[in-house]
Amino acid sequence: MNIVKDNDVKTAASSAENAKQGIWHRSHYLDRMTLRDLVIAYFQHYTIIAYLLTAAACAVVFAYHPAAMLQTAECLLLAILGWPLVWYCLHRWVLHGSWMLKMPFMASTWKRIHYDHHQDPNHLEVLFGALRHTMLTVALFTALPGYFIGGIGGSAAAFGMGLIITCYNEFIHCIQHLAFKPRNRIIANMKARHVAHHYFDENGNFGIANLIWDRILGTLYDRKDRTARSATVYNLGYTEEVAARYPWVAQLSGGIASDGPRRRKQGE
Repeated sequence: MNIVKDNDVKTAASSAENAKQGIWHRSHYLDRMTLRDLVIAYFQHYTIIAYLLTAAACAVVFAYHPAAMLQTAECLLLAILGWPLVWYCLHRWVLHGSWMLKMPFMASTWKRIHYDHHQDPNHLEVLFGALRHTMLTVALFTALPGYFIGGIGGSAAAFGMGLIITCYNEFIHCIQHLAFKPRNRIIANMKARHVAHHYFDENGNFGIANLIWDRILGTLYDRKDRTARSATVYNLGYTEEVAARYPWVAQLSGGIASDGPRRRKQGE
């Protein structure tokens, strides 16, 4: 009886500890979640909270150091048009490039920011960008040029808008992996193209939440336009032959990926 009571006490203590840690003490998989589940998890994730709080801080800075109207408009336009282009370029030539996996000190970063996502596209924690990567990148391509356009106020306006766009991108990206059919035709179209990027051919549809640059640069495609599945859609080209020469991602991953999404362990 004492053993049973001790187990009950431990279980209750564990539950209490989990409650203190909040919703993010466990893994989340979008193929098992409803839209309501996603919204609850989304607004409690530390990256989204950080983006929104920083954007609010940018609004306060702008209020104390406003830029001229024309300069402000230029900074906002810079973020609205320029940040999606930067994201397109990063996705196409950095995340889907092979140069990072060939460097021992960059292999873990490449694994975290994209290889793991293509291995399990519905794993929500992996889908969200790591704050240490995203915040600095957004600042570099919005706040810095914004400063040269409109000083402190311009920098705050561009950075704040870049963070709001990032929140939008992350939410649309989540919906694209959710077991949910959007009613909005535009979002449904973006979802279909992103699903094709993950499950049929990774060499296109890089924009995720904004397909303008895919259309301009010729990488936009429909699933029906491709006759055969890409052999590297799940492993991004990190094959046994590549791993033999550049083993660091394999060492961190516990081996080479199979020709399909990661198989989750029982209970995950």
